Amino acid sequence: MSHNPLLESHELPPFAEIKPEHVVPAIDKLLADNRAGIEALVERAEQEPPSWDSLAAPLEALNDRLSRAWSPVSHLNGTMNSPALREAYQACLGKLSDYSTWLGQHEGLFHAWQALKEGPAWAGLDEAQRRSVDNTLRDFRLAGVDLPPAQQQRYGEIKSRLSELSNTFSNQLLDATQAWYKDIDDAARLAGLPESGMATLAANAEAKGVKGYRITLDFPSFYPVLTFADDRELRREVYTAFVTRASDQGPNAGEYDNAPIIEETLRLRRELAELLGFASYADYSLATKMAESPRQVLDFLEDLARRAVPQAREEFAELEAYARDTLGLTELAPWDIGYVSEKLREARHAISQEQLRPYFPAPRVVDGLFQVVERLYGVTVEEDLQAPRYHPEVRYFRILEQGEPIAGFYLDLYAREGKRGGAWMDECRVRRCREDGGLQLPVAYLTCNFTRPVGERPALLTHDEVTTLFHEFGHGLHHMLTRQTVADVSGINGVAWDAVELPSQFMENYCWEREGLDLIAGHVDSGESLPAELLERLQAAKNFQSAMGLVRQLEFSLFDLRLHHELAAPTAGEVQALLDEVRSAVSVVPKADFNRFQNGFSHIFAGGYAAGYYSYKWAEVLSADAWSAFEEAGIFDAETGQRFRSEILEQGGARDAAELFRAFRGREPSVEPLLRHSGIRAA
Repeated sequence: MSHNPLLESHELPPFAEIKPEHVVPAIDKLLADNRAGIEALVERAEQEPPSWDSLAAPLEALNDRLSRAWSPVSHLNGTMNSPALREAYQACLGKLSDYSTWLGQHEGLFHAWQALKEGPAWAGLDEAQRRSVDNTLRDFRLAGVDLPPAQQQRYGEIKSRLSELSNTFSNQLLDATQAWYKDIDDAARLAGLPESGMATLAANAEAKGVKGYRITLDFPSFYPVLTFADDRELRREVYTAFVTRASDQGPNAGEYDNAPIIEETLRLRRELAELLGFASYADYSLATKMAESPRQVLDFLEDLARRAVPQAREEFAELEAYARDTLGLTELAPWDIGYVSEKLREARHAISQEQLRPYFPAPRVVDGLFQVVERLYGVTVEEDLQAPRYHPEVRYFRILEQGEPIAGFYLDLYAREGKRGGAWMDECRVRRCREDGGLQLPVAYLTCNFTRPVGERPALLTHDEVTTLFHEFGHGLHHMLTRQTVADVSGINGVAWDAVELPSQFMENYCWEREGLDLIAGHVDSGESLPAELLERLQAAKNFQSAMGLVRQLEFSLFDLRLHHELAAPTAGEVQALLDEVRSAVSVVPKADFNRFQNGFSHIFAGGYAAGYYSYKWAEVLSADAWSAFEEAGIFDAETGQRFRSEILEQGGARDAAELFRAFRGREPSVEPLLRHSGIRAA
């Protein structure tokens, strides 16, 4: 093609110029260039002892060029999905997987890296460079470089197919989510919904040219129904549609069924692990994590369950009693849990998410978030209105230190059609030394799916949405405040997966403290700060049903780990049986037989958390303990903030995560702060 923006060098992606027809030609050319470039590097390494500058740096440059082209394509596929873009994206997955396998099994390249470690240049490498070399050699072995040719080929076939399966799982879930809707023309059926929920449903209908209200399975739409709708039958219908997405059950049964994808994925993951000499995929997964073995993780999860399940049962008994005595519900169904819980929360603590919304207009929250970061780390955040963007609602900001830019990020807050659900941070650019000796600054994508603004008023966020924003920005800070210049250990790269949630969960704490809330909360009409009475009620309600919430996360974590550790090639029925077994041990709420949660469990089947979902709780131990240092010194204590920045955020993956935590906290992590913050009684 005469002009392909994906093949040009840009500080930021030129989104307006990128078309689906650019994708495949660009990736084909970059992969061909990389293969030729790598062969030249290997040939050079065979002629003279490799150094960082002759091997690692040029290889990093090749792969960064590929990453800078693929990153916007991947991001657009997740946020601006269209049939043409999806087709182009899918056409490249196999090519990229084949390249990754070829790279990881290239014996000549492997020997060149070994020669770098064993040669004269090793003594001159800094800590980050050495860590990168060690990680690379480990990854070669995990990619099957030591396998016989036939097994190497099978490894490549499995990796390519797993990439396709992950994408298919994600696509089918997105399609299933968007396939269902319910139009309602009688507002009386929506009795109980707050004004914000009604406005969202009315906007959904208006956008599709229909009268009345439209319920969809996007979070800002279905959540108000399940939480506030007095119509029990309506709650049942929406709940059923949501928990049967992409399955053999429910209103769209069989249309986008992910069960065959799950079966094939699990079978291939076990085969991959066994090819590399691991007993299970869980063992293989933990090779790059802090946890040493599946048994250690199971012991950790089971210990938390031992502490939390009795308290969770007490909380559910209270919910049942309230439902029976106050609401006249003699038996709680799954679609009643959110509704009755919200009623009990309001009765006990006189507070609801809806009461808080007016105090969290999105512009004020975003500005307050930036002020928190500025006070903690001595940086400033400024919007750049000239930066290229991919949707009118998306904003671009730069992070400045002493007036100089050190990073940037895209902020994409609201749910819309063609955007996959959830919230996430991803890399647009990674901090590294460029070939010309300059510095490539890190850039992040920060993506959420919040309730959209309606009319002229700003979007009003729930407190839960505020904590989600802070969580994702914590990931962003990990990426953007790094001081590393080696891409493999810059930002979140090279960080053990079960430690990567530490900075994100840490940031959530500022959403619960007066000093933090004074910066982020202000009434949409008057600008007044959160009243003391509301704050007290918010804090009192923080650990409402906290044990029930904890065991729900333990259910997901135990199911994930046991699924990848105990079962070799399970059928869909066996997957369901394991989930049922886990639920019988730790869950306290009723379950519907038609619930197919696993068919929408994107974290482990399309999101990189396979045999790693436990990392949320593992890292929460670290984040709660790290926060306790701020509780002791003051939550905006400058010295403690700078230590957290220098010992955790700036280090990236240059040093072992456990070592970094000890450097910050001065000791091994303790589980006690997590239990205390979660309101879990010591067992």
